[in-house]
Amino acid sequence: MTKLSIGLLFYFGLTLPTLAQKFEKDYKAIESKVIEWRREIHQNPELSNREFKTAEKIAEHLTALGLEVQTGVAHTGVVGILRGKKPGKVVALRADIDALPVLERNELPFKSTVTADFKGEQAPVMHACGHDTHTAILMGVAEILSKHTDKIKGTVKFIFQPAEEGPPPGEEGGALLMVKEGVLKNPDVDAIFGLHINSQTPVGVIRYKSGGTMAAAQKFTIRVKGKQSHGARPWSGVDPILISAKIIDGLQTIISREAELTNEAAVITVGKITSGVRFNIIPEDAEMIGTIRTLDYDMKSLINKRMEEMVPAIAKAYGGDASIEIVDATEITYNDPDLVTQMLPTLNRVAGEHNVQPQKAVTGAEDFSYFQKEVPGFFFFLGGMTPGNTASFPHHTPDFIIDDSGLLLGVKALTEISIDYLNKQ
Repeated sequence: MTKLSIGLLFYFGLTLPTLAQKFEKDYKAIESKVIEWRREIHQNPELSNREFKTAEKIAEHLTALGLEVQTGVAHTGVVGILRGKKPGKVVALRADIDALPVLERNELPFKSTVTADFKGEQAPVMHACGHDTHTAILMGVAEILSKHTDKIKGTVKFIFQPAEEGPPPGEEGGALLMVKEGVLKNPDVDAIFGLHINSQTPVGVIRYKSGGTMAAAQKFTIRVKGKQSHGARPWSGVDPILISAKIIDGLQTIISREAELTNEAAVITVGKITSGVRFNIIPEDAEMIGTIRTLDYDMKSLINKRMEEMVPAIAKAYGGDASIEIVDATEITYNDPDLVTQMLPTLNRVAGEHNVQPQKAVTGAEDFSYFQKEVPGFFFFLGGMTPGNTASFPHHTPDFIIDDSGLLLGVKALTEISIDYLNKQ
């Protein structure tokens, strides 16, 4: 469109069509497809690193759209590359594709009855976290953008990631393995976007937080060494159970007395204690495992340091020994503040400003954080609860359910974020 024609539009009181108006026919046509894909994937869930049929469906779809397709990324991941008509930056969009070992408990006509091997036993499998919706949404975005390469100034990389829920024991997987294998390279990604459906956020609403959004998750193992004795003669031994109790109590003082909770939330949870074999024997050792959740890197360092100091010191004070091992599970899901500011107008336009709502941090974890550690990223939450519903169920539960009418907003958001980001260069 020439400058003259644009001037005439304004002279006669007309305006240029928005992206939403340009894509309106595409949005109307894609909604039923996205719902159909979602229901098919929901009915055929697959566990982490075993998403073979899901990956095949995604790859067939992207290939049919004319994208450059890579399969077998981080075991079962799929990557599609869509190059625009004009050169520019590279934006990545991510969807996770794996399900959970949960028995579905509802009467949906497309409910899962699938079982699969999980740690050597047959277990029910369910999309109990909404990854089926993420996959279908991103397939829809790919279909729409593939029809409009003339509007893309740069490249869009579609990342369908396996094993977000964690790979099986002894295996690598998820976002961390994708990053190791170079998913953000060739072409090099400048920014990445992702969303997560939420069963307790109303359809039509998008929620977000700038900065630390979801927590870094760490697993810790504490091993306590005492001295075995008869339960009737505790003075002749060193009680590792007592020491464990004192350690648990001490760890909570790190949160309540040392962590600056006005900055961000933090959590230390001991989830399991193993010790002893009989009611009248003070055992020789004990083991505790648990999780640490942090939303700030300085707080994470402080808490780790204090745990490593406190655990052996408490054990020594009671005549025993103790060691602690801390292992990273995910990083902090950190939304780049500048990127959030840049893209909020797009979300406001797509959902309506009153429907785009800031929220507090979440102490749950997301391995999308590994992508954000490499490049600026923005991860937001999409409403999947029927408005007015008072009986919504949380993620990872048998009764988890998502209202399909919320999926189209996810398609619109990621489609227009991609175009706006690339065209604002």
